Amino acid sequence: MPTSTRRARERARTRERIIEAALHVLETEGVGALTIRRIATDVEYSAPVVYQHFANKDALVLELVAHGHRLMLTEFHQAMQEPDVDRRMTRVASEYVRFAGEHRHLYQVMNDPVVDADERRRVVQPAIDALQELITTWSAAHDVALADPDQACKILWGTLHGIASLGHLGNVGNDRACRLAEQALHAILLGWRTEATANEQSTKGQ
Repeated sequence: MPTSTRRARERARTRERIIEAALHVLETEGVGALTIRRIATDVEYSAPVVYQHFANKDALVLELVAHGHRLMLTEFHQAMQEPDVDRRMTRVASEYVRFAGEHRHLYQVMNDPVVDADERRRVVQPAIDALQELITTWSAAHDVALADPDQACKILWGTLHGIASLGHLGNVGNDRACRLAEQALHAILLGWRTEATANEQSTKGQ
């Protein structure tokens, strides 16, 4: 194996170890415990080695944010294997809230305004695109013409985010939050279908 290839693989493994250690600290202790020095100690490297991969804590946190959104997208894709489109929508809503409950500290960082807004939008976009595609599939299946699919996506995303936040409260909990997400989704979809029917009838009556 060429020396350059071996070094590249070693560098990739080092970076992966750093990310795994940082994720463990974040998930178990929260972002306050996440420091370059702490991660260097946990992976038994010197701090300068960690800095070779991440310029500062903000760069490391951004990588964790990207990791979180990739993980969420993977779970979205699993939920989207559901054949029935209505059930598919319900599962995605439930998976979003469940993810927020099971990865509480990671989810909070994923939505932390301290993270660079442009970078945050970039890493979240694939998950938003997947949800928007699902909404488009649902609207076509039920012959519901949405005036603004992008706005519809924001409504669902914002609703799920709000309910996921409720799940962090002790008197709600994640299981109940998942059920609330499903109920909210059903109400929104019913509203869209009812509005579409009313618009259709109004058009025919003109």
